[in-house]
Amino acid sequence: MEIGISTFVETTPDVKTGEVISHAQRIREVVEEIVLADQVGLDVFGVGEHHREDFAASSPAVVLAGAASQTKRIRLTSAVTVLSSADPVRVFQDFSTLDAISNGRAEIMAGRGSFIESFPLFGYDLQDYDELFEEKLELLLKIQESEKVTWRGGHRPAINNLGVYPRPVQNPLPVWIGSGGNTQSVIRAGMLGLPLVLAIIGGSPMQFAPLVKLYKRAAAQAGHDVSKLPVASHSHGFVAEDTETAADKFFPPTQQVMNVLGRERGWGHYSRASFDAARSFEGALYVGDSKTVAEKIIHLRKNVGITRFMLHVPVGSMPHEDVMKAIELLGTEVAPQVREEISRWEAKQ
Repeated sequence: MEIGISTFVETTPDVKTGEVISHAQRIREVVEEIVLADQVGLDVFGVGEHHREDFAASSPAVVLAGAASQTKRIRLTSAVTVLSSADPVRVFQDFSTLDAISNGRAEIMAGRGSFIESFPLFGYDLQDYDELFEEKLELLLKIQESEKVTWRGGHRPAINNLGVYPRPVQNPLPVWIGSGGNTQSVIRAGMLGLPLVLAIIGGSPMQFAPLVKLYKRAAAQAGHDVSKLPVASHSHGFVAEDTETAADKFFPPTQQVMNVLGRERGWGHYSRASFDAARSFEGALYVGDSKTVAEKIIHLRKNVGITRFMLHVPVGSMPHEDVMKAIELLGTEVAPQVREEISRWEAKQ
């Protein structure tokens, strides 16, 4: 069972002062967070790609590279790369370069993305949303498979027997599929034999169990070894010394962000009652002391089949020292509890 962190490198206003730190400062803080995550024994750190003012990481590979030479073991992934509006050649080159700097610890998590700012920015039509992703994923996987590539599609100039360099340390460079729970994307990942990441950020995590089964069934029917296909989750959360402190620190910035996004997308008001319901044992928020968070992750592993858990922290801007403490607790207290229990459980299966 792998345990890690994901972030969107948020630069939202401080809920108390209204202050907004610079993108540069927040990026430097995230590099420190990745280094700490490695030091406390976490397995993976993911940085999400966005192209808007309140998230500072438009280039996850560059942010991750800033920490690569300062870390030894932790895997470094995008979370996600918005492949629909990116050039798969450059994506592969960037992460292959990261793979070199980290000596074989880079991963690509490819997805459509839940934000649309990159489409007009890079000159793409949202009407081509699905077609763009399918076509660009096909090209990315061809580059992953072979040094020399011949390919033709409808949204990018053709490639005729050209090499893509540098080649990665890992062969192949891992490509995961990120999904919010769309049935079609889950089946596609299974048919392609690619690892799957589910964004479990609302409702009951148990609702994702049928999707994991569907993914594995599609993979098996396509002839892939299901035992070699990991399934990850990305869920919001926060760890503190005690559960009430964790909730009281995490709620205000989370509420702020959720209500900003809610106004953009037509969601209802995000209240403390909604937050408290979501951090219950059956909810999708992993907020609390080490024991509380560990028990929820263990429940997720046993009942949904998740083999990698990524805690997304913070959701809105929080003091850097609070985020660092949460990462420390996740690595030194939560992860050992989860690994020990899952190891015992798997031995009995």
